[in-house]
Amino acid sequence: MTASALPGDLSTPFGILSPYCGSAVGPADLTGRWNLDPVLIVFLAALICLYAVMSGGEAARPPAWRRLGFHAGWLTAVTALLSPLCALSVSLFSARVGQHMLLTLVAAPLIALGRPDLVAGRWLAPFRSRPASDSGAAPGPVLAALSFAAALWLWHTPRAYAATFESDLAYWAMHLSLFGSALWLWTALLNPRRLPASLAAVFLTTGQMGLLGAIITFSAQPIYWPHAYTTAAWGLTPLADQQLGGVIMWVPAGLLFIIGLAAAFAEAMRRSETPSASELLPDRAL
Repeated sequence: MTASALPGDLSTPFGILSPYCGSAVGPADLTGRWNLDPVLIVFLAALICLYAVMSGGEAARPPAWRRLGFHAGWLTAVTALLSPLCALSVSLFSARVGQHMLLTLVAAPLIALGRPDLVAGRWLAPFRSRPASDSGAAPGPVLAALSFAAALWLWHTPRAYAATFESDLAYWAMHLSLFGSALWLWTALLNPRRLPASLAAVFLTTGQMGLLGAIITFSAQPIYWPHAYTTAAWGLTPLADQQLGGVIMWVPAGLLFIIGLAAAFAEAMRRSETPSASELLPDRAL
């Protein structure tokens, strides 16, 4: 059997791949390819239960709209990691980019909206020798933007990208570094204390994502070889799939960060006109 005989065959001239999400999938089999990894399912369930426990106390409970945001972000992350999108991301580069965008531009800001940092800090406060700071200030929006940019560019270099198809460790290092830096960034943007730094972080992130998306979109040849034999079942050439992925990173990402910019600006203006809840009620504000 040759490498191109079946869309799910990942024996390529470059080596035999063993992706975390399994073999490549075709349209006929997609709906049955849910990720049922028990370790991941238990971990995700533990996260939502932990948030419910830590935010259950009167002193640590955020407003209902923030808790709703956290739950919506958690559900988005579950969808990105457990749904057939996981298997589709083995077949299509564009699906992998879509998975990244769901995690970093939808799940991360929604979870940041739930302020798990303050919830955890309040819940752990009785066990600390000194009271935790409750100012709600998120450190370093520019540093967070640089961290996110470094992770995004690293994992979209051809060799690092291919490594995520060869090693589960590399696969999860990719997701954790991208999601972790995105969560840090969105926590800073949605709770701004210094408007210039927040604006700089937004422009830096939008610019670097747009540049990377443009480079991928306008590349004259495919640069992500794990998809060299997996796109035909979806009616795409590897280059067309790559171009679609570049557009997914380039255009929607820019729109979402414009929304983030508007939210950061509105929040900064609100705080400049009215004393923040954390200043008036330091034991309650979230």
